[in-house]
Amino acid sequence: MVSRFPVLVALIYKSTSGQAWGMLSTTPRTTLGREKDRGSTDRADLYDVLDSGLICHLGVVVDGHPVVIPTGYGRIGDTLYLHGSTGASSLRAGAGGEVCVTVTHADGIVLARSVFHHSVNYRSAMVYGRARLVTDPDERLAGLRALTEQLAPGQWDYARQPSRKELAATSVLALSLEEASVKIRRGGPMDDDADYALPVWAGVLPLVTAWGPVVPDPALPEDVDVPVHIRARR
Repeated sequence: MVSRFPVLVALIYKSTSGQAWGMLSTTPRTTLGREKDRGSTDRADLYDVLDSGLICHLGVVVDGHPVVIPTGYGRIGDTLYLHGSTGASSLRAGAGGEVCVTVTHADGIVLARSVFHHSVNYRSAMVYGRARLVTDPDERLAGLRALTEQLAPGQWDYARQPSRKELAATSVLALSLEEASVKIRRGGPMDDDADYALPVWAGVLPLVTAWGPVVPDPALPEDVDVPVHIRARR
């Protein structure tokens, strides 16, 4: 297992028709109300946002109250997989219920000449649907593998596989990518014409996320080296 967090969710969807989708569906929930020019209907952009991320936010309704949970995730084709403890109320509420999953990347701060036009360059995805509790043993393992590989490619085959007891304590949810939207902002500030004459610096402050040096577990024997796939991750 990747972690012992009380709630980790993995999502997966398999198209019933088996066809490859090139465009995202348009529904009342995925239709942008503002700044429609930032929307993308290219399914490849959805894959890019999801595959480039590590953490998603899962929105569910628990006992009549909205709850948003940050968690890991994994993708196989047109399905996202989420996993967590069988005792987690969020997982029980999500299984068979309507959920919303979001992934966001902040790529830079857009500094304009006026405070009003400051913005953020970003890539974001929202996925809507009815989550499905995964009961098939092979699909459950595939979902857990996808989540593990999303966080650390190569780790599933390197570390110990989950035991029967661990699997029994873990729920896996699957969410279709059939209903999803993507929104992207790139480029510099867009000031009012009158403000371009102001002696105020404007531009973009890029934001880059990078891996730091590895920190070995203090209980690790000295003769156990950092595996190749972890070094490659850096």
